[in-house]
Amino acid sequence: MPDQAARNDSGAAVECRDLVVRYGDLTAVDGLSFTANYGEVLALLGPNGAGKTSTVETLEGFRTAAGGEVRVLGLDPGADKRKITPNLGVMLQREGIYPVLSPHRVTKLFSKYYEDPEDPDKLLELVGLTSVASTPFRRLSGGEQQRLSLALALVGRPKVLLLDEPSAGVDPEGRVAIRSVIEERRSRGTCIILTTHDLADCERVADRVVIVDHGRAVASGTIEELAESGHEDSFRFAAPTGIDVVSLCYVLELEPGALFEERRGEYRVVGAATPRRVAKLTAWLAENDLPLTDLRTHRRTLEDVYLEVVRRTAADG
Repeated sequence: MPDQAARNDSGAAVECRDLVVRYGDLTAVDGLSFTANYGEVLALLGPNGAGKTSTVETLEGFRTAAGGEVRVLGLDPGADKRKITPNLGVMLQREGIYPVLSPHRVTKLFSKYYEDPEDPDKLLELVGLTSVASTPFRRLSGGEQQRLSLALALVGRPKVLLLDEPSAGVDPEGRVAIRSVIEERRSRGTCIILTTHDLADCERVADRVVIVDHGRAVASGTIEELAESGHEDSFRFAAPTGIDVVSLCYVLELEPGALFEERRGEYRVVGAATPRRVAKLTAWLAENDLPLTDLRTHRRTLEDVYLEVVRRTAADG
């Protein structure tokens, strides 16, 4: 029988309080705190080396906290690992799966580890692998291997699901399948914590987001809350790469740095798109024989918020 704590679907399924993780003299996680509830998708975002994977590994019981504490289903992942494991789904890295076994054989094998497992054939159908059910793992595409890893994380009907970069290397069809699985498990009341660099996918599935940098939470909230927080009027335009943004900033009567090339040939202006400012922009481009190929204002996306937060954190040192 599952532990009583695992059957309590009220309150937080995962709690992380002032977590510190160190590797020798390196502090990978530095006082990180968050909670994740049943029936919720919480995304941990951040640049490489921010401490996301170290946090997830601590929740798994694979790492030992140097400070603070974590609770999964009300239990300590280190001390109570045997109680938590039957109710915890972890997406394995690809090298953790037997290369000669087919998806059907490996899901059937994993199902024997649990008292009440999911049906292996239905799981493969859920993640879109029925057509390659008999193909050895090593012959699957990278995206198919990722989807099999997800299926194995679901075998035991987990209360908490930890997904580290679930859509990495997955084709568009696979991404749709993974999003569908996440939404289906959330509807069952599963607590899902995922790390990802795919901000567009994250925006579709996450209920809340914690942005982590240098091991600390630098922003958190729902997608809507993050989009509205610290909101500044802004607009974007497209023009040839490498234009003189310092001179144009002066012409548009902006503070230094309020105009920058966000991506190659795509510029962001932090300031209102007033008729006067737009007229000055088009006139300056015309005077310099530069085309204006796009001009738009829009609601901030998760990517906008993420880049702003990370850029600000880097500037603050």
